Amino acid sequence: MKREVLLYLKNNPHEYVSGEQLSTLFGVSRTAIWKVINELKREGYIIESSSKKGYRLSPDSDVLNSFEISEELKTKVLGRNIIYFDQIDSTNNYAKRIALEGCEEGTLIVADCQTSGRGRLGRDWNSANKKGIWMSLVLRPDIPFEEVQMLTLAASVAVVQALYEVAEIKAGIKWPNDIIINGKKVCGILVEMNMEIESINFLVLGIGVNVNQQKEDFSEELSDKATSLKMHLEELGIQKILKRTQLIAAILLKFEAIYDKVKCGDFGYIISEWKKHSVTLGREVSIIYKDRQYRGIAQDITKDGKLIVKCEDGTVKEVFSGEVSVRGLLGYC
Repeated sequence: MKREVLLYLKNNPHEYVSGEQLSTLFGVSRTAIWKVINELKREGYIIESSSKKGYRLSPDSDVLNSFEISEELKTKVLGRNIIYFDQIDSTNNYAKRIALEGCEEGTLIVADCQTSGRGRLGRDWNSANKKGIWMSLVLRPDIPFEEVQMLTLAASVAVVQALYEVAEIKAGIKWPNDIIINGKKVCGILVEMNMEIESINFLVLGIGVNVNQQKEDFSEELSDKATSLKMHLEELGIQKILKRTQLIAAILLKFEAIYDKVKCGDFGYIISEWKKHSVTLGREVSIIYKDRQYRGIAQDITKDGKLIVKCEDGTVKEVFSGEVSVRGLLGYC
């Protein structure tokens, strides 16, 4: 009955619904309705209560769970099987475990909090409770290893497009996997894979987006490098609660369309969109590989997603994201 009461409140967003009306509608006592309302409040729903008027669901509620995500989804495959956690060590770790057990393609693992979130090259990822999107997708594409890099680029493009569609936020892409707003990181993308010889068993695509954090939610070390969508909007004078479920649904829908292109080997659109949003191309960068460091200008990307860098000594290197760290010399980008 809890979901039915929630849906009724959702369908009547601009008016109070009395406890008596709800008890009659669902054939239970007003006390039972009161208990359901309190359960929904404990889940995070903002419900205005009035002894004279009844109950009204606030449009500012930002609740993340399987039900709320499925209500927003418009995809055909991605996210149709959702596994939600209040807290987990890492959505990518869990996704890899269930992928080995044979879970279906498109399975989405999402959590309100990660205790051991990870970024690329094993770096820690700050995953504030109930303030960001921490999710992983299980993918089973029939593509060669050489094309896996395109999935990172495809996901980057999907996130940038979704941010603009949902919140009119113009973000950039730092090669290979960071989404940047005004020189600060707002999203990271991590692709991990399981292979046998030259065959890919599965891939796990992890996406972390800083959504509703404030500056105090970031450590001193990260405060100059990281931002959130909410912080960016506030800098523009816009007070807005961003619903994570809407962003998740938009990211998955955008990515599903681009993912289909990857599986068909159609990379033209992905590369074109990636270049359009790149904050790396044309910039001076430092390439760090093991104990060696090179400097040069990021000139282009190859048709399979490698970064082309012209080094100071005149040599040209094609950089694969799994091998190196690329840093801008004029700020984070």
